[in-house]
Amino acid sequence: MKANLKASKITDPNDLEKAFAIRYEVFVDEQNCPLDLEVEGNELSMHFLATVDGQPAGAARWRKTDKGIKLERFAVLQKYRGLGVGQALVNAVLEDLPKENTYIYLHSQSHATGLYDKLGFEKVGDEFEEAGMKHFKMVYKS
Repeated sequence: MKANLKASKITDPNDLEKAFAIRYEVFVDEQNCPLDLEVEGNELSMHFLATVDGQPAGAARWRKTDKGIKLERFAVLQKYRGLGVGQALVNAVLEDLPKENTYIYLHSQSHATGLYDKLGFEKVGDEFEEAGMKHFKMVYKS
């Protein structure tokens, strides 16, 4: 039986807390990202929550920067990985973006570039380190 997967923009403060808890578990607990870096920019961002069969499964956000629109903090709880949660989040975020912005980018952890590549993003430049992890800058080519 296929799981009921939904990803959408957060409008309820309770859902925002669920998204923050997912990000904490993935980034701080699993990947040892410093908490101050993980929460940086939260107040400037639009946040998203993905659920599987009604249970919180993933989170993401986007924000405006001086370069354009940056997609960030894509996190999927370990037990929901491989179910399409990341793809659903990327699609929900892309659908929410202001239409007038043409430069959309993200910093992908190196192991996740394949997902973003399939969804229209392209690597730009060399691999770099951010928050102690290897990343590539990727730009949306739609």
